[in-house]
Amino acid sequence: MAAFLSPWRADARAPAIADMLRALTLSDFVLVDHLALDFEPGFSVLTGETGAGKSILLDALSLVLGARAETGVVREGAARAEVAAEFDIAGIAGVTDWLEESGLDGEDDVLLLRRVVEASGRSRAFVNGRPATAQQLQAVGEKLVDIHGQHAHYSLLKAAEQRRLLDAWAGCLELASDTARAFRAWREAVAEREHAERHAGEADAERERLAWTERELAALEFSPEGWAEAQDTHRRLAHAAELLAGARAVCDQLEADEAGILARLRVARGELAELAGIDASLSEPLALMAGATDGLNEVARDLSRYADRVDLDPQALEQAEARVATVQAAARKYRLRPEDIPDHLRETRERLARLGAAADLDGLARREAGLAADYDRLARDLGRRRAASAAELARAVTAVMRQLAMKGGAFAVALTPREAAAHGLEEIEFQVAPHAGQGVKPLARTASGGELSRIGLALQTVLSGVSGAPTLVFDEVDAGIGGGVAEIVGRLLAGLGGGRQVLCVTHLAQVAARADHHYRVSKGERDGRAVSAVIRLDRDGRVEELARMAGGVEISDATRAHAARMLEGG
Repeated sequence: MAAFLSPWRADARAPAIADMLRALTLSDFVLVDHLALDFEPGFSVLTGETGAGKSILLDALSLVLGARAETGVVREGAARAEVAAEFDIAGIAGVTDWLEESGLDGEDDVLLLRRVVEASGRSRAFVNGRPATAQQLQAVGEKLVDIHGQHAHYSLLKAAEQRRLLDAWAGCLELASDTARAFRAWREAVAEREHAERHAGEADAERERLAWTERELAALEFSPEGWAEAQDTHRRLAHAAELLAGARAVCDQLEADEAGILARLRVARGELAELAGIDASLSEPLALMAGATDGLNEVARDLSRYADRVDLDPQALEQAEARVATVQAAARKYRLRPEDIPDHLRETRERLARLGAAADLDGLARREAGLAADYDRLARDLGRRRAASAAELARAVTAVMRQLAMKGGAFAVALTPREAAAHGLEEIEFQVAPHAGQGVKPLARTASGGELSRIGLALQTVLSGVSGAPTLVFDEVDAGIGGGVAEIVGRLLAGLGGGRQVLCVTHLAQVAARADHHYRVSKGERDGRAVSAVIRLDRDGRVEELARMAGGVEISDATRAHAARMLEGG
């Protein structure tokens, strides 16, 4: 795929947004051989014939943001696929701190993400040129981009998604997370108390065994330094006779009257002194011999003193042997190396402390009650905030639904009390009345496919206002919508583009006409293989593309004139 980017700029509606997706680069990705595409602030659309590859760009963006890597993304015949994205992060709260904490920071206000997928299926990720995990890409990607997929509205039928959307609107996602953690801590305390009650007898037996172990090991008063000293002492005492005899034997060899080394060395030294008197060049060897003689005299004196100090003390030897044997016996008993005795003693004491705490059933009950109270406080606070925001969310979504040809429709958020759970003290259910005169019923049993699509778009439009991500991506969320409703959809997306960067894959001319920037995706053939290309359209190109989208294969002058009016009206 090649990108042909025109210098033409959209009208003055495009806002000056700093934090956004700047560029996307693809190599050997699905039908793309190579693509380097720049993006602008405001509302951008990607259009093209069915099957041209419009969604490939969004699939690539999802991949570089941490989505699961599939081998099918590698272009046929290529060794690997590669996707890179560049973001301006100047105004995105928390991203810089997260990068620094993760050791992945880079140049000021610029973030580079890259993903490589080998044909073998192996995947590699990089953040600012440093190796990273797909989970890290996903973590930072959630702060950068919200992607609303073509079938994302079907997730609205799931209770967990409905709950998440309400919490996002209420600004209590963090409180919901805290509540879930408090619930888990409380239930773990319940399980710990119940386990202690069931196994009290077993714990008593284990406590007695560990107490015996602790007393035995503590009595050793073992330390690594003391053990090394004890071994040295034992070795010296065990070989005392050998050391004494050996030291004296060496001393005798040095100091024997006539046959000793020192006696012979003194004779040789005298002879060399006479020769040096004749030839002064022998003075240096003579000096070396004198030094050797002095050194050997010192050795003899040291050995004599050492022999006098050697202790032939059977009682001391017996004590040293007993100490070594005691330590080694304890090590064998507990299947340890002597050096590991201190660690085993520490672990024994820690286990005794835990068993002691577990034996305190009253203490466990008090801890359980405290954690239950913590959970109850958080869950009730969460419930109050949900209740306060439910009607507000319902009014906002209803207002957008009525713009989308559901004039008599209504949206509601029902909160039903339930037993304590990780997600709180209430069940949350989205309900809808698609038409006037109908009572609200659960979303899953009421809305048709087209209605669900519009309700999904209404929710996404409303909730985009509370999303922290600076870039919003919509992949054909306008499927099943047409006519005047399509114009409203275009206005909604353009409105979002006034404060965010919005990218949208669309097949509706009414939506595309509202965009600040327009990219056309087409599929062709190169070297016998299908390839996709992207062209950044100027005004004339937009008119032609809108005419194709609105009028089909045969494009007349009237169709072009209508397309131009749509663009001017946009």
